[in-house]
Amino acid sequence: MVNYRQGHTADWLQHFAHRGYGAARPLAAGVEGAVYWLGKGVIAKVWSGRSPTDLDLTRRVYADIAHHQLPFATPEILDVERREGILVTYERELTGAPSRPDSAASPPERGLTSRETDALLTVLRGLSTVPGTEAMRCLTVQGDDRPLWQGHTRFPDALAALVERATRRHSELLADHVPDLSTRVERAVRALRALPDTPVSVIHGDLVPPNIHVDETGRPTAVLDFGFFTTAGDAAFEAAVTAVIWNMYGPSAEQHAAALTRLFAAELHHKPQTLALYQAAYAMTTYDLFASDGSDGHFRWCVALLDRCPLPK
Repeated sequence: MVNYRQGHTADWLQHFAHRGYGAARPLAAGVEGAVYWLGKGVIAKVWSGRSPTDLDLTRRVYADIAHHQLPFATPEILDVERREGILVTYERELTGAPSRPDSAASPPERGLTSRETDALLTVLRGLSTVPGTEAMRCLTVQGDDRPLWQGHTRFPDALAALVERATRRHSELLADHVPDLSTRVERAVRALRALPDTPVSVIHGDLVPPNIHVDETGRPTAVLDFGFFTTAGDAAFEAAVTAVIWNMYGPSAEQHAAALTRLFAAELHHKPQTLALYQAAYAMTTYDLFASDGSDGHFRWCVALLDRCPLPK
């Protein structure tokens, strides 16, 4: 088994202390690396997983987003260093507290509240006003080997090509769990390529509860941790993915996903069938990103999502 989730180490805490951040403590960890709170309004991200292949590109994307007046803050890189070949970015600390705990660590028991759904709609509407830029089109999403938009001029075509590449990475593993996989992939690719062209905006791609911070009233104060599936794309893709990843593992996960999908279709004027198609595409492109043998929860979650996402005949 290969586990792609990164962790924290005491060595990094010592390193930050030597740099004058004696109060440093672990904050979060994911596929790309580990995040540390340093105090003094600064956090550090240790890119021990996939480092940004082009830090200038990442800075350009951050700047492209920050250029627009949003009702919440977004990341800003303050400084950069390399330590023993590992990239470390020092970034502005973003205020607020996570909307919910990560459902993988602490499955939520409560239902969706209007305060919670209002916050999600605020974030989705805000990000949809940030036009997709050339820098965003140059980004490579997690697990792939090339910029998503390379060789394409439309988001649906770029995503269709990614579906084809991703389902080939561990095709035998996926086929063991998804009946008639090749037909389902063909139908998804055909349906994606048949989607109409739409204006593109920034896509965060990982709007899980820890990545949306709110104040004591539930108002979004910050959206953080761009990079997992960040690109330029159809705002309906962002809404579709958010609906299913907001509560992935709790006892009411499927009900919450269905409720959020209906809400986003109604409030943001997205076609339900387009949302379902994008949800299937997300499962097909991320199923192997946390472990290579299908033994992790995300793989099982993707298989279950594919089982319930209808695809056009």
